Order: sequence, then C-alpha cells, then structure tokens
Amino acid sequence: MVFLRFAMVRARSRTPLLLACGLVLITATGCGGGPAPWTSAEAGRPSPVATAPQPPLDPGPYNAVLRSVVDGQGLVDYAALQRDPAQLDRYIKALGALAPERFASWPEAEQIALLINAYNAFTLRAIIDNDPIRPSIKAIPGVWKFRRHQLMGRGLTLDAIEHEILRREYNEPRIHAALVCAAISCPPLRQEAFTGAALERQLEDQTTRWLASPVGLAIDRAAGTLGISAIFQWFAEDWQRADPQAEPVPGHEKQSAVLRFIARYRPAAERALILGGDYRFAYLPYNWDLNRQSP
Repeated sequence: MVFLRFAMVRARSRTPLLLACGLVLITATGCGGGPAPWTSAEAGRPSPVATAPQPPLDPGPYNAVLRSVVDGQGLVDYAALQRDPAQLDRYIKALGALAPERFASWPEAEQIALLINAYNAFTLRAIIDNDPIRPSIKAIPGVWKFRRHQLMGRGLTLDAIEHEILRREYNEPRIHAALVCAAISCPPLRQEAFTGAALERQLEDQTTRWLASPVGLAIDRAAGTLGISAIFQWFAEDWQRADPQAEPVPGHEKQSAVLRFIARYRPAAERALILGGDYRFAYLPYNWDLNRQSP
C-alpha cells in the first residue's frame, strides 16, 4: 500500500481538479486490476468557481514523439525513443507544470484528452526508463500503483489517473479504446495526441480500429463463438453506467451494455449476429507482451 497526496475537487458538475490535498490510498493492480479505493481527508470542501477557458496545453512535443516512434499498427519503437527522449520529457515537464486552475477552465472534452495523453506519455516513459527494455510492462515492479508521475504539481500513479480521475469523474467508456498500457492486447497507440476539439472523432476512430482488430473482437461463425477483449470484463461497469437501460441481448443479458456498444462499431451483418445472441461468448486471452515494433 502506498499513500500519496492527491487533490481532486470539482469546478462544476463532473469536473475533476487536482487542487485540494486529499489523502488517497492507492491499492489497484494496474490496467487490468479494476478501480483503486481511495478516501479523501477533505471530501466535501467547496469547489472553486470556474474561470474563462484558458488555452489548452500545447501537444506539439508529444505529437512529435508519436509521429516518430509509432507505426500504423500502433506499435512503438521503444529503442529509438530511449535513445532520444527529449521531446517526450519536454511534454512530461509541461504536464507537471500545468496549473490546476488552467485545467479547470477547460471544457470536459479538453480535460479528458489531456488525461489520456498524460497516461499514455507516462506509460512510454515508464517503459524506456528500464535498460534493457523489459519484454512486458508487467515486468516493471510497481508500474501502475507505486511509481508517481508529476501532473499539475502532484505525484500521481497511473492507477490514480485512470481509476480515480478518468473512470470516476467522467462517464465515457470509450477512454478504454484510448488508454494504452503498452501491451500487444491493448488498443493501438495513436499517432497523434488527443485534443478537445477532435476528441469525439478520435474516440470513435479508436474504438472502430480496436474492434476491427483480433485483440478487440473475434467472431468465428463456423464455430459459433464470439470473443471480446478482457478489457470489457475488467471495466464492464463503465459501459453499464453509460447505458443502464441497454436492451437485453438474448442469452447474454449481463453483457448487454457491452455487446450493444460493440455492435455500433461493426458492419450490419456482424451487428445482427452480435445482437441476436446466438453464439458462445468468451473473453479473449490478454497478451501482455510489449507493444514494440519488430527489430
């Protein structure tokens, strides 16, 4: 267990800020570990008044990284990034120096975009901090729940960013198509930073790409099986919260919200099959090998 000083109050409904110092207990186990329980010593303190929107953080340095080391399949040239991490470190430094009040002034889409970028950038840094580079992120002790990254002046773990801010404060399950925990079975890492202005398009595209890949969805008509990413099992509650009145899928009622979400992103024939329910359902094995480009 580790205690860290962590601030999160709201400038308005469902707007997380890292302003007030709360005592948070982080105990989650990472990308597949579910939410990390926390308690705040200052829960209930009044929220500050939101100011006029200030400029978003410049994603230029992070875009330069993504364009140079990520290929069209979302795989990463970690060796090249390890040799030249200057642009990544420049962006990470900006994340640490970002004023909470500036973040609070942004619309929700801009906040979500920044937090996704921060999670993915910090993950890249965690991978290249090991020499030699580990074959799996799971081979890095404490990578999700112990290692802290500077975000808006606070030392936060990857678990805190994912579970305590993004998942808790925003009702947006498509973040799971955008957060990349450096594994082969993760969704593809995008070759561009997320931005508030483009977030809707980017999340739709990410979800479409993920579910078109065998790590997101696997249908075998001959065998009568349908397999989906284990991410849908680990975080099923996020889709249920987003669609609490999901019409039941015959034979798979507990997975109805997830299956109806997936069906939206598939061609008509597959959509009919998914919603018809006539298949054996399973979660796909998760490949934790590093999402690295071949030498």
